[in-house]
Amino acid sequence: QVQLVESGGGLVRPGGSLRLSCAASGNIFGINVMGWYRQAPGKERELVARISSFSGTNYADSVKGRFTISRDNAKNTVYLQMDSLKPEDTAVYYCNALRTITGTNYWGQGTQVTVSS
Repeated sequence: QVQLVESGGGLVRPGGSLRLSCAASGNIFGINVMGWYRQAPGKERELVARISSFSGTNYADSVKGRFTISRDNAKNTVYLQMDSLKPEDTAVYYCNALRTITGTNYWGQGTQVTVSS
């Protein structure tokens, strides 16, 4: 099993910044891709950004140029730096880890991000 513990959510004004962290523990062998998804009320969960073991990255078009994903392999931690936040970024953000050899996904408990004036 893999445990994912998220931190860093909260309330921020439009244009502000937040940094999310997700620490992975447990049987992390073969966890090659980690990322962040989000789900707003009444909407489906969507990919925000993901990063591979070799630091290859993918971003949703809606966050390109504003969000940056990074990882510290020594700490088994992935980060999401969110800048120039907009009200439409409001959602619960979930950390994800993918064990590519089996295709198994693991999820964190979610952290609320609210962008409001």
